[in-house]
Amino acid sequence: MTAAARAAADAFHPFRAMTPEKRAEFLDTVADEIDALGDDFIAEVKRETALPEGRLTGERSRTTNQLRLFAKLLRRGDFLGARIDRADPERQPPKPDLRQMKLGLGPVAVFGASNFPLAFSVAGGDTASALAAGCPVVVKAHPGHLVTSELVANAIVRAVENSGLPNGVFNMIYGDRVGAQLVQEPAIKAVGFTGSQRGGRALFDLANARPEPIPVFAEMSSINPMFLLDTAIEKRGDDIAKGLAGSVTMGCGQFCTGPGLIIVQRSPETTRFIETLGEHIRELPGQTMLNAGILDNYQERIERFKGLAGMQAAAVGPAEGNQAAAYLFKAEKALLWSKESPLLEEVFGPSTVVVEVDSPEELVDAARLLNGQLTATIMAEEVDLERQRGLIEILEDKVGRLLFNGYPTGVDVCDSMVHGGPYPATTDARGTSVGTLAIERFLRPVCYQNMPESFLPEPLKNANSLGLLRLVDGEYTRDALA
Repeated sequence: MTAAARAAADAFHPFRAMTPEKRAEFLDTVADEIDALGDDFIAEVKRETALPEGRLTGERSRTTNQLRLFAKLLRRGDFLGARIDRADPERQPPKPDLRQMKLGLGPVAVFGASNFPLAFSVAGGDTASALAAGCPVVVKAHPGHLVTSELVANAIVRAVENSGLPNGVFNMIYGDRVGAQLVQEPAIKAVGFTGSQRGGRALFDLANARPEPIPVFAEMSSINPMFLLDTAIEKRGDDIAKGLAGSVTMGCGQFCTGPGLIIVQRSPETTRFIETLGEHIRELPGQTMLNAGILDNYQERIERFKGLAGMQAAAVGPAEGNQAAAYLFKAEKALLWSKESPLLEEVFGPSTVVVEVDSPEELVDAARLLNGQLTATIMAEEVDLERQRGLIEILEDKVGRLLFNGYPTGVDVCDSMVHGGPYPATTDARGTSVGTLAIERFLRPVCYQNMPESFLPEPLKNANSLGLLRLVDGEYTRDALA
């Protein structure tokens, strides 16, 4: 582990100094190597995770497309944030020449997720964005898919070798107790994590207790509440119920964006909606979870819900053997205001809780009670939104992504996506772990004052050989400077 961190430190400056084009070519090569893994690779991932072949094939495409998206970002160059304020010797006091751009932080420790063995693991978004930023990566392999991790890591190593990069650009370590040590390695300058709140918070605390604290970008816990407003329920309650049941049980509920809390205003239409949602839940077959530990944890949370006063299991889906059954719970509204906040605890699996409130004001009050979330969803017609403008304002402060008339499962990988949110959704609401903005987590701004032209980084030189859009004296331009 120490050797991996030191190798990453040795590789850091040569790797960061490479042109964006060189790093882009490397990311494209990594994508090609992963795409070249054969059918036996998919079969191995399926064996380790119990995920279906179609899901894994799609996830591999998402992983490689994500790598290529960051390559496109590198070629575009806007991530550098180049800014130039030229000197003005006539000003009193004289104005210096100031030039700013963003540089990689240093070696990054990445912890993969169990539920996405490809897209959020060894070559997932944290690794892709860190490498794009010019930061070598040390991955802690997830124990739930060690063979998968090794096969993907080998693909990255081949890309490193074929691209002529230093060996320390990428390394992977194994073990149950090495994660804490990795975060405390002096050579590590940032951490990317996807997993439980307990695990993410532990790494965050360790990183901040170091003699040199470092940033931790941990995606952790979210119940992804949905607010279903009156007119939407009246007009399309049956369709919403069907779509919601599919979202709750998608991937056996093992998505960080699964809708775990449904809040509605009490009405005859709402009663029908809940009944219809329950009918769909009862029809959905049980599914196999990623591993026995996750199933045990899910069943423990389900039993805890069953034991809560004011909570009832309104519908249960069929399940056989070690499969996880889908659950729809109905909770009294008092549980929302309970000091223990049991409805704000994430249940990782195919279940959701519906709560009926008695007025538009209570609907808004329920939103105020929320802690930080990855997503929140409003199902509404425009007339509903006119009556509930305040709901939008409250939810903007609570989430990273606010959806209208959709379902939170499914996170598009693009420039505009935010997959983050206030604590405990993440440890830093200013970032995202999906989309090109994820690169910002592993960059920092550096200003050069009166630096001789020949010693400036290429993006800040007068010639603008990279053709970047730069902010020069307050105006954006691609022009070279005299």
